[in-house]
Amino acid sequence: MTRIQPVMAVVAAVLLSACGSNERRDTPDVDLANDTSSIVQPVTIDGLQDGSEIDPNSIAGQAPLERVIYFDYDQAELRPEFLDIVAQHGRFLAQNPAGRVRLEGHTDERGTREYNIALGEARAKTIARMLQLQGVSSAQTRTVSYGEELPVDDAHNNDAWAKNRRVNIIYEVALQN
Repeated sequence: MTRIQPVMAVVAAVLLSACGSNERRDTPDVDLANDTSSIVQPVTIDGLQDGSEIDPNSIAGQAPLERVIYFDYDQAELRPEFLDIVAQHGRFLAQNPAGRVRLEGHTDERGTREYNIALGEARAKTIARMLQLQGVSSAQTRTVSYGEELPVDDAHNNDAWAKNRRVNIIYEVALQN
């Protein structure tokens, strides 16, 4: 019996490694050469990350400046004091259909990694739904969750945790070729 256990462990490892394969599989029904639906348009955020100035004439430059929405502990419900900010972004995006935003959900460090990813996603989707209620197309928004991975404050106290429970509204701008 003892000799079978190591063999079974090796077999299980081989089978599990096959599940995570990134190998490309061609499908005969899809014409990849003419399929433009999967082409990702290059975008950049609104100039803040790379140190460049935001073009005041761009959609990002004209958008409302307040772009961080904070949440209560273990919650994905929008706090009343942020309703007006989200409504401003919603009205702006509805009037500017070329505008696109990435809604980045974040949490504090408490909770498991998996739970925090789910909570960050729920927070981002809350903002997306609120924007859609303002007339924003779902094609103008995309959500991503970073969970606890990108804190703005690394301290381990209530003030830091409150700063980390947020959704960042990031305006994306198509790059010029």
